[in-house]
Amino acid sequence: MAVDYILANLQKHGCSEVLINLHHHADQIRSGLEPWADHGVAITYSLEETLLGTAGALKNVEAFFAQEEAFVVHYGDIVTDLDLTKMLQFHRERNAAATLLVHSRQKSNSALHFDENYCIQEFVERPPEAFWKTVDTTWVNSGVLILSPRVMDLIPASGPSDWPRDIFPQLIQSRSLYAYCLDAYRIAVDSPERLAQLEADIQTQKFTSGIL
Repeated sequence: MAVDYILANLQKHGCSEVLINLHHHADQIRSGLEPWADHGVAITYSLEETLLGTAGALKNVEAFFAQEEAFVVHYGDIVTDLDLTKMLQFHRERNAAATLLVHSRQKSNSALHFDENYCIQEFVERPPEAFWKTVDTTWVNSGVLILSPRVMDLIPASGPSDWPRDIFPQLIQSRSLYAYCLDAYRIAVDSPERLAQLEADIQTQKFTSGIL
């Protein structure tokens, strides 16, 4: 599973406690990840029976992160060998509320601008075709965030909530959302074709999985 590669990279950078949000095929995922308990990664699961959105799902498990100075939120289909230690250092140096991993891609499903200090000034989710005729940015969301606990205060206590729609605008207004530019391998494993590409990249050592 793609999540095995995520766990391997998290462990490489010192993460030994992980919470995984479940919805579709929950039992199958639990079963497939059982071996990680023998490799020093303690996994807690949260079953999201009613979808709460990308931010609402995190609010639902707020207590898990209560004692953390900062923590990683990693989308489950994103495989990368990103240096999370460097990204965390970047986050701390800027006293960011949230640091968003970004990469360069033409006409993706998001777009953003940031200043010379990497402070994000604009974030557009699913921009219409006309949008691309008026902008000069290629930076897009990569699906990995580092968050400080104060972000939780911005998420409604109940109901669905989404990062781009509900939370990022508030962080942009307070100048506390930063962009960290990807300098590593990344693939979104969201189709059989992308899974085949990942497997090919492992075979050619374009990507080193790090799985034990």
